[in-house]
Order: sequence, then C-alpha cells, then structure tokens
Amino acid sequence: MTQITRPGKIIAIHLSYASRAQQRGRRPAAPSYFFKPASSVACSGGTVERPAGTELLAFEGEIALIMGTAARRVPIDEAWSHVAAVTAANDLGLYDLRANDKGSNVRSKGGDGYTPLGPELIDAASVDPSALRVRAWVNGELRQDDTTERLLFTLPQLVADLSQHFTLEPGDVILTGTPAGSSVIVPGDVVEVEVDAPNAAGAPTSGRLRTTVVEGEIPFDPALGSMPAVDDLQREEAWGSREAAGLPTAAPARPALSAELRAKLLEAPTAGLSSQLRKRGLHSCFIDGVTANLPGTKIVGVAKTLRFVPAREDLFASHGGGYNAQKRAFDAVAEGEVIVIEARGDASTGTLGDILALRAKTRGAAGVVTDGGVRDFDAVAEIGLPVFSKGAHPSVLGRKHVPWEVDVTIACGGAAVQPGDIIVGDGDGVIVIPAALAEEVADAAIAQETEDVWIAEQVAAGHPVDGLFPMNAEWRAKYEAREGA
Repeated sequence: MTQITRPGKIIAIHLSYASRAQQRGRRPAAPSYFFKPASSVACSGGTVERPAGTELLAFEGEIALIMGTAARRVPIDEAWSHVAAVTAANDLGLYDLRANDKGSNVRSKGGDGYTPLGPELIDAASVDPSALRVRAWVNGELRQDDTTERLLFTLPQLVADLSQHFTLEPGDVILTGTPAGSSVIVPGDVVEVEVDAPNAAGAPTSGRLRTTVVEGEIPFDPALGSMPAVDDLQREEAWGSREAAGLPTAAPARPALSAELRAKLLEAPTAGLSSQLRKRGLHSCFIDGVTANLPGTKIVGVAKTLRFVPAREDLFASHGGGYNAQKRAFDAVAEGEVIVIEARGDASTGTLGDILALRAKTRGAAGVVTDGGVRDFDAVAEIGLPVFSKGAHPSVLGRKHVPWEVDVTIACGGAAVQPGDIIVGDGDGVIVIPAALAEEVADAAIAQETEDVWIAEQVAAGHPVDGLFPMNAEWRAKYEAREGA
C-alpha cells in the first residue's frame, strides 16, 4: 500500500461541496484551485500553531487523493485509475492573512503543519469515488458530515481537469474541498477528521486524523510584509455564519421610508432637495451622468447597493457564475427599494437586462440607478421599471465587470451611496439623501418650492428679479402677508 511521503505538489480546490457553496452564497460554474507547499504536510497526532496576534485559524475537513501513477490529459472515465489512495486531510487556513493573498492562499493556507494527512490510507481501487464520506469533530463534537454524492464536481473530474493543465505525478496530493461546517478553532482545541466508505466491503476508513491547536509566540514582522487584518466579512466566513462569529445575525435595520415622507419626496423636486442639502454642508450628493429610461419618471426609495469590480478572468470564474452578487441583489430587493449599482461609470457594457428588471419589478422595487449601461434597454422600459443609467449597451455580464458584493458602501456616478440612504431621481438627475436628514430636507424643499412658485408669479406679473429673487426684507414681508399664508 502506498505510504504518505512528502508530495511534489499539493493542489486544493476552492469550492466543491453544494453545502459549502450555499453557505458562501456563490456556486462556481467550474472548479478553481490553489497550491499548498509540501512543507505544510503534517502527520496525525501533531500540533498546529495559531500565530501570535491572529484570531481566525479555521479547520476544513477534506478528502485527500494521493496519486499513484502519472496522469497527463487523461479522460474522466480513466482518471480514477491513476489515484492510488484516499485519506483524511485538514486544510487549515488563517483568515487573518486571506485578503492580501487575493485567492492564492500562499500565506493563509501555506503555514507549517497546515496540511495534516492520514493516519491510514484507503485503497482507491476498493471504493466508489461517489460514495465516500468525510466527517470532522472539534473537541469530540461533530461539526462536518457530508458525502461525495453532493459534490459540485466529481473526484474523477478534478483529476481529469488538473491533468489537462500539467502532469500529476505519483505522490501528488489533491485536496478535494470541504463541506459546510468549517469554523474557527482556538488554542487547546482538538480537531479530528475521518474519511471512510461506509457502503464498501469492510467499510474501509482512514481512521481519525488528530491535530491540536497551540498558541504561537512569535508575531509577524511588519517590516517584512503585510500584516494580519480581519473584518466582519472575514469573521463571518471563517466562523461559518454571523451568529457563530458573535456578529448581529442580520444587517442593521434600514430606516423606514414612511408613506408620508415618500409623498413629500415625490412632491419635492430634486433641484430643491439638492439646494437644501447644500445649505446643510452636503455638496457631493449627486449621481452624475445618468438619465431616465422612462421620460418624466420620478423615483423615490431606499438604497440597496450592488458593487461591480473590473473584469478579471479568475475573479469572474469565482464570483461571476452561479448565484452571484448581481442575482442576489435583484432577488432580495424589497418593496420600495432602489438598487444602486457601482459600475465605475463604464457605459460600455450592460449591468442589468430585462430578466433582472422583471424580477425587480415583480418584487416591488422603486427603480434602479446604475452608472453603467443597460442591456435590453427597450424591453426594460416596456416592463415599466424606472432605470437611471448612462444608456443602452448590448453586452453581457463579464465583458467589463465582475459582480462582487451587495449591501456595502459604493460609489455611483461620483457619489458615495450607503445602504439605507434615500434616493430621489427625476428629470434633473438623481441625488442621495442621508436618511437622518430626509424629513428635514423634504419639508424645507417643499417650503422653498412654494416660495419659488410665488416669486415666479410676481415675475410673470412684470416685477424685476432684483430684490425679489432672492427676496429682500420688503418682498419677504409681502410674501409673509400674502393671502392664505
């Protein structure tokens, strides 16, 4: 039986189990990979260090494939014959370093002892690759339990796919991904991972791969490279959920837009609202360069934000397919909300089309504002969803943008927009109003509009604008004394 030796290559997959993809909110259309150094391999019964000054070391129970014979451009129906053995693995990772690695996982997954393997090997020829099970325990509590039947990509597919890019050599290790349940571990925790084939003859098993977490004493040196850094997103993904990370279980409630306030904002022109914002020191609340697809339309709603980043092939592969951020935004938009999209002012590609517009319309969205283009422009207009954009463009998603995240602060048309801001748009353009100021600004804008109408009546009657616009004390007294005031 092949023994575990120092592998020439360790190749790991980012997302492979349906349960994990659902947890992460994205479903890749194809597998994507990263390498781990051979120096990360460890045996059962050892320890792994959580480096000093870090908090988010996480375990990932996985099935490891150990190659038995070289594989280069092998068809999928022959791929499994090149695998010698199956065993348990723990694909440990330090989320504190993940952001700076940008998907390569060099530092976040490459630490010494970050790839424990074993303890026993299962003969690959004796098991069905679609009927393997992986389980993981932390301090005796079962945390992960899934089977290869629920993989997004089969084990033979992974072997065949990798073999079309480079030669898989004897002893190489393929880490085949982790199911839902991965979470943070702390010094003193004991993690056990087991892989077995419960339905095969003799129910072969890897035995339990045991690793104990210890506290490191030597911090990273800031003079040498980027330092560990965490935010709530990293905490949520490392722990597996907001609740497990001790974060609020839902995003903070957005300020309600009452029917009365909505009516006021519909009455107040954006020009008047923007004047009132300027009087309060807010000079950068304009979303520039966008126009309405429905002439004469006006939108009022609470901002729900969607951010696109510039197109890059590897990022589109990981974030563009499946249930991506764009689809999540349009599926989750609430009645009365306006989806505001950051597209970096690039009108040379579409940021939504008729299907997504129909979804937003069905859910009661107040409209969409994007500083990019709109695909199926005429069809979107026929649906009746108000959209302010930089115009029509026929391209599909992926030409210039990758849908990245929702419900974050974005930049749209030169304006900062936060989830919960109030969006008002009409023929003069679109403005962003902080929710806390919306009532005050609306009342002042309506009062100013009433005043402006009266001034216009005086000008129409032949009075000169000097002293009238703006009103001096004499005209102000006449305005205050007007009939019905």
